[in-house]
Amino acid sequence: MRLHSLEVTAFGPYSDHQVVDFDQLGADGLFLLHGDTGAGKTTLLDAIAFALYGSVPGARNDAKRLRCDTAADDVNTSVVLELTIQGQRLRLERSPEYQRPKKRGDGYTTQQAKASLTWVATTPDGQSPEPLTRIDEVGRTVQRLLGMSVDQFFQVVMLPQGEFAKFLRADTGEREKLLERLFGTERFGEVERWFVDRRRERGRAVEEQSQQVRELNARISQVSGVEQVSEVGEANWLEDIEKQALRDLENTRAELTRLRRERDRAEAVRTERLELADKVRRVRQANATLADIDAKRSEHEAWRAERAAATRAIPVVSARRAADRAEQERDRAQAEVVTWASRCEVEPEAPLEDLRARANSERERAGALGQLIPEAQQQESDRRKLAELADRIAADEKRESELVAQRDGLPDRITAARTRVEEAKHAELRLETVRSRGTEVAALLTTAREIPGAQRELDTARARAQQAVDAHQQARDVLQDLRSRRLAGMAAELAARLADGEPCPVCGSAEHPAPGLPVDDQVRAEDEEAAQTAEQRAQAERERATTAAQQAEQQLANLRERLGEHTEPALAEELDELRAERKRLDETAAAFGQREAELAKLEAATDELGEQISALRSGIAAARSENTALTASIDEREARLRDGRGDFDSIADRRAHLLDVADRLERLVAARTARDDAQQRLTEARAALAEAATAAGFADTDEALAAERDERRLAELEESLAEVDRRAAGAREALAGADLFGVDPDTEVGLEQAVEAATTATEAAERAAAVAHGAEQRHGELADLGERLRAAWAELGPAMAEHAELEALADVVNGRGQNARKMSLRAYVLAARLEEVAIAATRRLQRMSDGRYSFVHSDAAGARGTRGGLGLDVLDDYSGKVRPAKTLSGGESFLASLSLALGLADVVAAETGGALLDTLFIDEGFGTLDADTLDLVMDTLDELRAGGRVVGLVSHVEEMRQRIAVRLRVRKSRHGSTLELATS
Repeated sequence: MRLHSLEVTAFGPYSDHQVVDFDQLGADGLFLLHGDTGAGKTTLLDAIAFALYGSVPGARNDAKRLRCDTAADDVNTSVVLELTIQGQRLRLERSPEYQRPKKRGDGYTTQQAKASLTWVATTPDGQSPEPLTRIDEVGRTVQRLLGMSVDQFFQVVMLPQGEFAKFLRADTGEREKLLERLFGTERFGEVERWFVDRRRERGRAVEEQSQQVRELNARISQVSGVEQVSEVGEANWLEDIEKQALRDLENTRAELTRLRRERDRAEAVRTERLELADKVRRVRQANATLADIDAKRSEHEAWRAERAAATRAIPVVSARRAADRAEQERDRAQAEVVTWASRCEVEPEAPLEDLRARANSERERAGALGQLIPEAQQQESDRRKLAELADRIAADEKRESELVAQRDGLPDRITAARTRVEEAKHAELRLETVRSRGTEVAALLTTAREIPGAQRELDTARARAQQAVDAHQQARDVLQDLRSRRLAGMAAELAARLADGEPCPVCGSAEHPAPGLPVDDQVRAEDEEAAQTAEQRAQAERERATTAAQQAEQQLANLRERLGEHTEPALAEELDELRAERKRLDETAAAFGQREAELAKLEAATDELGEQISALRSGIAAARSENTALTASIDEREARLRDGRGDFDSIADRRAHLLDVADRLERLVAARTARDDAQQRLTEARAALAEAATAAGFADTDEALAAERDERRLAELEESLAEVDRRAAGAREALAGADLFGVDPDTEVGLEQAVEAATTATEAAERAAAVAHGAEQRHGELADLGERLRAAWAELGPAMAEHAELEALADVVNGRGQNARKMSLRAYVLAARLEEVAIAATRRLQRMSDGRYSFVHSDAAGARGTRGGLGLDVLDDYSGKVRPAKTLSGGESFLASLSLALGLADVVAAETGGALLDTLFIDEGFGTLDADTLDLVMDTLDELRAGGRVVGLVSHVEEMRQRIAVRLRVRKSRHGSTLELATS
């Protein structure tokens, strides 16, 4: 992977468009990225990671704040990276999700994240030449080309020495998390979990089988009543229970057979006694029935006479009912005659011929009036039409008045509409001015609200500056005092260095007759140097504090200058007024189209109203002419209809009256005829009644009717007489039967003793059957339970052996049990990878430490039985001993961290099979090295850039600027950071 160019816009501290040309920057193979703290050096590395993966390293990705806060609202945040991966050049462009001000109205809206991938020059096989624009599709393509995840990329391409210093000193658990994330050994963790889950499943299965054995054992003990010898049972115990159950079954069956034979003998005696008792009862019952029938013989004969008389009276009763019906019909017909005579207002017995003649006369008069009905109907229609014409004329005249009033008011409405349109146009022009002023006032109000905070910062900065001045002055006083005291004791210091026979460094004499004597509280050179260092630090702090105070003062002056004569309350009040005016102007300007349409509609309404008024006046004139003609026609027709109507409201009413009178007369004639016919039928029915009574043998009709019985009484007589005959026949037949021949009704049977003996024998047999059935069920259930228990024993043994083997294997895989190193499978794999990293890092470390240090990987278990396998120590060639990495000094730790980072990058790249990494970034840590060690590190970095690789260093160290010719400096300012390329 080789980077060509990077473009950032409104990203991090970069408020505008900035470009990094990596082809020019990496021409020498090594370049330096430097700048002030917080200027945005690391942000450039974040931009590369964001362009590739859509995320940035560490906690900065969680903050979700990638957009520059000082960027203009109309500038979109974006990162563009052009690079070559596996020989394929491509261009990546991404924009993060961020909040931007709404284009209309107040508030913010979410700008969605975007991504695109464009193939430069040629398109790979199997890929579309069209750019990829889906975020997930771009991410998958980049990861496929690079061959590593985002975490691996951050560790392999961008080497943060601080992170590897933590890795160097980390415990086993922390190292395991990082290595697992880099080498993707999750599948070995899944193998560990598979063994644990498998062991758990098999353990549950064994427990279920053991529980089944315990339940079967308890059930056998419960059924047999024999106490358990153990939870899982024993074979001999089960066999003894089965044998005892078989013996119990055989004994109960033999007892049941004996009791059943005794029960059968008792049942036979009882049956014989029951049959004899039934015969004696039947003889006694037959004799009693015949005696009862003989005692009621006279009553039975009276029933037969009553039945015979009622049978002979049936024809007479039928004739009487026919006469009653004829009489009822005659009465109904007479009532009809009276009713219709009353309705016709005539006598009931008026001559029929007169009634028929009058009915015909009324019908003829009604027929003559029928010819006038169409004219009457037309008269009603014309009158309705005349009323409608009058209503229409009135409505049109009212509408005409309204339209005339509208036409007369149009000029004033048009003038008002034109005024409203001009008002909307003016509002749209005024709106821009109000918006501009509102933005200006809002900025001034923000400035006014920032002044108190700036004043507090200035006061704080001045106080810190004064403290720094006092501290520096105090340090200078201490330094001057020490220098004075040291000069005073300089002779004693020189005398302390004299030796017999050695020349004096001042006079050159080998003799020292009077060397200077030490003074009280002697000041050494180290004391003076320490005081001078403290004074220099205090001076630097004084300069920093003074600069900060000056900057705070300048910031406050700028704010006050920007604010001018304005005050915060006045600005707030003016801003509220401007917002209210802008809202009103927005509403007025938005109504421009509607007001313009209303004006056009009013201007077009003048001609339309004139046409409508003219059409209405023409219609009114025509309606009035039609009204006059229709009124004359109605008056002429009314004279003809008045004679035919008479005293009635209409011709139809009078004609309906004549027809009704004729109809009532005809109904009276029909009723008279029906009454005469009914009287004739009544006379005939009364004669037939007298003849029927004589023919039935009765003296007269009343005697015949007295013998009448209803059907219920006749049925009772028939049933009673038939029952008497049936009882007598049944009793005689029973006594004449062969089975009752010779039976004495006074015989003593002895039935109770036989029934009691049979009942006792039956109960004993039933109890024996229940006992035998229970023994049989117990024997069958024990046989089934025994078979199931033996089968469960046969399955449980292999299952327990398999579970024990699986449990031991799962413990070994997870670093427990017989695993002496306490290393899990995942840790074992990571230990192998860490050993490869240690070998690769040792080559770097030995060169940079001039052969002194080497990495040593340890797979020993941790303290107190904790897991091991990921130990990492250093071998000191000077002492020949292995010591923990935590004992290295700051500079040595940097060398070890850098070596470890480079070694890990080599191993991860080889492990993932990713693209060849032609660009590498190393972040910070060089300030802890002395000059010689820095030379060794630079030699190592020179080796890294061999073969065309580009190495970028991120550092504050001044000496690095002198050693590296190509530098990219990041400058920060209030308006955003900028980039500057320098070569020397």
